[in-house]
Amino acid sequence: MSTISAYPLQWPQGWKRTPLASRRAAQFSTQRYRGSRQAIALTVADGVDRVMKALSLMSVPDYNIIISTNVQTKNNGFPRSGQSEPNDVGVAVYFRGRNTDESARRCMAIDRYDRVADNLAAIAATLDAMRAIERHGGAEILDHAFTGFVALTGPATKPWHVVLGCPAHAPTEHVTQNYKRARSEFHPDKGGDADTFDAIQSAWKAFCKERGITE
Repeated sequence: MSTISAYPLQWPQGWKRTPLASRRAAQFSTQRYRGSRQAIALTVADGVDRVMKALSLMSVPDYNIIISTNVQTKNNGFPRSGQSEPNDVGVAVYFRGRNTDESARRCMAIDRYDRVADNLAAIAATLDAMRAIERHGGAEILDHAFTGFVALTGPATKPWHVVLGCPAHAPTEHVTQNYKRARSEFHPDKGGDADTFDAIQSAWKAFCKERGITE
């Protein structure tokens, strides 16, 4: 599973994104304070724990799980709590069973809510609901359901100058103009294609790294 990045977010190919204006607050929370009606907001660590528990109940080992977000990771490769909310709060979870190969890798991605922790909790809740099918004797139904969550192999990465439509030796100002124009044209919130937008963002990062530019 080394081809999937835990940070930054690697959204699965072909999955639609939720427009920024359509994201909303969630109802997930931890236990309420004793004697109080106020719920405690979930942390990223809480969300990770819920995902890990849901997958462990499906016999998925920790080492076959990648939680991909725009939250920087701890040494164990999972998102770290206590960071500012990123601009893109989407979450993608990639996993496979103990004795299955890379071709059996599954994924689930959610960006419906306005916090990373809540999108993690939503994935955990979805996994629990799907596991309930198996508990009621629907193992075959569950297997068929998960075929829709096969992680697709992403397209081959193109050089940044090809994606941004300029020569490799183009001046920085010219590349920047192309990037801004392409970013605006293909932004998902404006009806653009999410995969193309992600490729543009990756190309820009590669350009900045190559030329030692701080984004």
